[in-house]
This record gives sequence, structure tokens and C-alpha cells, in this order.
Amino acid sequence: MKEERRMPDQGRRDEEPPPHSARLREVAAFLPRAWKSLAPVVPLGPADGPKCLVLPGFLASDRSTTQLRQAFAVAGWRVEGWQQGLNTGAKADTIQRLRERFDAFGQGEKVLLVGWSLGGVFARELAREVPDHALAVVTCGAPFSGDPHWNNVWRLYEWVAGHKVDQPPVMREHSKPPVPTLALWSRGDGIVAPRSAYGLPEESDRAVELTCCHMDFAVGFTATRRVVEETERFLSEMGVAPRR
Repeated sequence: MKEERRMPDQGRRDEEPPPHSARLREVAAFLPRAWKSLAPVVPLGPADGPKCLVLPGFLASDRSTTQLRQAFAVAGWRVEGWQQGLNTGAKADTIQRLRERFDAFGQGEKVLLVGWSLGGVFARELAREVPDHALAVVTCGAPFSGDPHWNNVWRLYEWVAGHKVDQPPVMREHSKPPVPTLALWSRGDGIVAPRSAYGLPEESDRAVELTCCHMDFAVGFTATRRVVEETERFLSEMGVAPRR
């Protein structure tokens, strides 16, 4: 399978978090699209479409992933959010609550797990709990690999979540979940270091670089369509694409 994981950076190591100034670009990317977060949170896409569950990033909610969910819905997926409110970090019961949400949505059918940022870390852990019913895992700018300090919001995370970023109350595995796993990442990410989001070769089945900032994975029209495009290509090549 074609591997798209390593591209040498010029002047910056992939393990280095983006400069703090890069967060300004992320704010600039989000603000013009903030009005979309006012849309009601409802199931999207055809009722009989293959199922997709989207998990939001840190300090984000289902409203924040409206554009991403709409992109999958346009492609024919039946899409829902995690329905857990604001993502304020890992809790001792996070995976259990996600398991309950997954079961209620899936009703025994296969479900595609798509996680943006911290939501991607949760998606990988959830997939370990439901390997027979998770169609695949797609992470979007998710810091699932390496040192959890390889981002420029870890101090804020510790303050909000109430625990050390390297001592979460849930297991943080680096190994690949037992389902097809795609890692989408960007060198233009202003929050997460590239190495943390693309991982080691054995930590996912494929890693693909997109050209976008961190917020664009969830709120950018072009980037979210690319997420869907790469996801469907990956599912097809892995032989697990759902029937339409």
C-alpha cells in the first residue's frame, strides 16, 4: 500500500510543536466560519446511509464539527455527533460513555469513527472496545502518537481537564487499533506537531498529508471534502467500503 507519511521539513523538526504564533492563524481560520456553529445539531445524511460517528476536538462540540459532518452527509453517509457537549478532556468514564453512544447509534451495524484532534485519540481507544462493529478509524490532526507535549495547547489542556497531559485517566495506547486506521495530518497545523498526528508506520495503516490548518479539518469547506475523499479512497483500498 502506498505510504504518504514522511516528508522532511525545512528548518523545523516534525516533533516540534507549531510556534505559539500559529494559533493566530487557527483563530483567523475559524472566525469567518463561526456562524456555522449556530446550526442545530441533528442527524445528517440519508437515513439508510452507512453510519459515521464524528468526535470533536478539545474545547469543541458537535456544533464545531458541523462542516465536517455535512461533508460526510453530502457523500451519502448517515452522520451523527458524539452528543457529549463540550470536549473538556479525558475523564475516567469517557470511553464507557462513548461505547454507550456508539451502541445506541450503531444498533449492531458497522460505524465509521471520525475523530478531529483529541476526538481522534478517543476514536482510536473506542475502536479497541468495539473492534467487530467499528468499520474503520479516521483521525484528523489527532495527537495520538509520541509525547503528549508535542502540541502548543497542553498547558491549557491540563488546566481545563484537571490532570497532567501525560497522566490521563484513560488508557492512551500508541499501537494501531484492531480495525483499518487512517491518519490525516497537515504540516500547516498550527496546534499539533506533524509527528504526533501522522505517527509511526506501525501505528496506522496509512497516513496522508493534507494542506490545511488544524481548524480546517472540521470547519473548512475544502479540507472537510478532502477528508471525505481520502476516507472513501482508503476504505475502498482496504476492502471495507460500505455498500450504497
